[in-house]
Amino acid sequence: MLRVHFSELDLARLRMAVRPDALWETVLSFHRLRENRAESVYGKWRSEARNRLNGEARLLAPLIPSRGYFPDFLTPAEGVIGCDAAMSALRATPGERLNAELAGLPAARALPGWIRDLGEGERKALDRLIGTLRAYHQAAVAPYWPHIQARIEADRVARGRALLDGGADGLLASLPATMRWRAPVLEVDYPVDRDLRLRGRGLLLLPSFFCRGAPVTFRNPDLTPVLVYPVEHAPCGLPLRPGQRPALASGAGAGAASVSGVGSARTLGKLVGQTRSAVLLEVGGGCTTSELARRVGVSLASASQHASVLREAGLVHTLRQGSAVLHTLTPLGAALLRGGAPGERVFGSPAQLPPVASSGRGPSGRG
Repeated sequence: MLRVHFSELDLARLRMAVRPDALWETVLSFHRLRENRAESVYGKWRSEARNRLNGEARLLAPLIPSRGYFPDFLTPAEGVIGCDAAMSALRATPGERLNAELAGLPAARALPGWIRDLGEGERKALDRLIGTLRAYHQAAVAPYWPHIQARIEADRVARGRALLDGGADGLLASLPATMRWRAPVLEVDYPVDRDLRLRGRGLLLLPSFFCRGAPVTFRNPDLTPVLVYPVEHAPCGLPLRPGQRPALASGAGAGAASVSGVGSARTLGKLVGQTRSAVLLEVGGGCTTSELARRVGVSLASASQHASVLREAGLVHTLRQGSAVLHTLTPLGAALLRGGAPGERVFGSPAQLPPVASSGRGPSGRG
């Protein structure tokens, strides 16, 4: 078990990551890739990703064991900004840190030569690592990013509502069952027994699509604390192949192949129908089915039906929170409202992304 110890200052500095972290998702997805479970959540993704890889898994395997510790430097704080920023931060990692963290791997003495060169500060070895990570990310993670974003944004909305309703205590108490808030300690299911004392630094909560089961944190307790935890998954997992976009369901009209140019509620109403466009607009930053019915002025059954149609079209994501059902927009749904395409890649210039708050770093559930 991991015990995270909070002070009043730590509770005041508790925060949620503003978006998915590119390298945490990349590294954790590599764990999922090597599993052999026949399942609905990752099964189809695993099959598709394996078919697109070209030797990257073989190169990364010594650095990222199937379980337990992997080096903290693989997930720099800049991953929440995007892949390019994360790779730049990784490239700037001091050689002393590379060497110290590689030495913590269980098979450190049997590492391939190029990884040993990495620990000795060889820039060519670091370039090789960055190129391999980037190629793996582009093949296995980036094509599914809109779906990953939707799942994580739904979780953020749920945590945000818990924070508004009950403050930091409410937020911590709302976390998945693998974490239990017994003030002033957050107890976390964990592969080893350890204590993480925040010491006034606060904690960054980072929901993750590819984290499974136990949450993850850094091994080095001196890094800015972060706790990566799994989001709730729909049974269908990752339904879209790279480049595939969901078709609008009934009410969308036969000619609605593109969402580009939909810039007003009136135009949106012509595309999907007035009631359904009102439902999509009112989902906004997240709402329950009851709230949706009240906002749109329809029955509970009608609100549920419209939300279901929009969910099947890939415009809305639904997350169950206790006895309530919470609806949020997917990236495609948000793009439909604002009149632009969602895009399959989000790791372009960081200037294109919204500003990021202090993203924090922390220990590894890895050891």
